[in-house]
Amino acid sequence: MIMVKVKRVRESANPLPLPEYQSDHAAGMDLMADIDDAVILGPGERRLVPTGLAIELPAGFEAQIRPRSGLAIRKGITLLNTPGTIDADYRGEIQVIVINLGSSAVSLNRGDRIAQMIVAPVAKARLIEVVELADSNRALGGFGSTGIAYIHESKKPA
Repeated sequence: MIMVKVKRVRESANPLPLPEYQSDHAAGMDLMADIDDAVILGPGERRLVPTGLAIELPAGFEAQIRPRSGLAIRKGITLLNTPGTIDADYRGEIQVIVINLGSSAVSLNRGDRIAQMIVAPVAKARLIEVVELADSNRALGGFGSTGIAYIHESKKPA
């Protein structure tokens, strides 16, 4: 387990609890809306919702901000820019871009769990420009092409 420093970015007489894992095998910690007044999201409306927290991740790690499945199925609320990435050198407040994909207005209130945060290691890559890439079974097949036996005319049997 790694240690992540967390800072509250606003003073509050009633601070929200810090995010924590809700079960022994949970991958993410729930982030809560740190708002004073309810945020009403109409159908199709999006809003930036503050969490009141900033973090200091160790080098080599990121925090991914992902939707909560319960909000999605019950209220039609999901996140844009998903997963959002918090880099190890970012020190600003974590804010979540929520959108209402449902057919009726949804109210978000102080302390509502709006997203989950997953802390994960980051693999660094160095890009090497080449003239040709190695062939593969998929080759140039794009969206929805996996599972198709012959993607290219040149690979069809005679």
